[in-house]
Amino acid sequence: MTVKAILSHKGNDVVTIKPTATLCDAAEILDEHGIGAVVITGAERQVLGILSERDIVRTLAHKGRVAGGYQLCDEPVEKVMTRQVVTCKESDTVLELMERMTFGKFRHLPVMEDDRLVGIVSIGDVVKHRLAQMALESNALREKLLSRTEGYEPG
Repeated sequence: MTVKAILSHKGNDVVTIKPTATLCDAAEILDEHGIGAVVITGAERQVLGILSERDIVRTLAHKGRVAGGYQLCDEPVEKVMTRQVVTCKESDTVLELMERMTFGKFRHLPVMEDDRLVGIVSIGDVVKHRLAQMALESNALREKLLSRTEGYEPG
């Protein structure tokens, strides 16, 4: 199964924000959409970074509630986002995604085609589709075994 197959079920919608949005804006968007990361985009939806729940927690842990006389809530996301965004392509397989996400400790990968943002895949999406694939394989094996044992009478 490929990323394209996952997106065909999930859809291609990607929640994005501008780099000047605040951490509070981002947290509200994450909560409102029930997601764990938001893609930071510039002109023509160019991917500039990604901000995950982990980035927000790291910022709170390192900077505390107040930094330099202002609330962290007002911090622009461009100052705390992950800039080295690891991405995937629609042709990547679920196995490739699982390896990339596991070794890189990523939970979200933007999907890029021809330098365009065309979707996002989360670890939850990967697990859901892998489980569905395993169920199909299991059912196919069960049916094959049943068809071979039809009419069989033990000795």
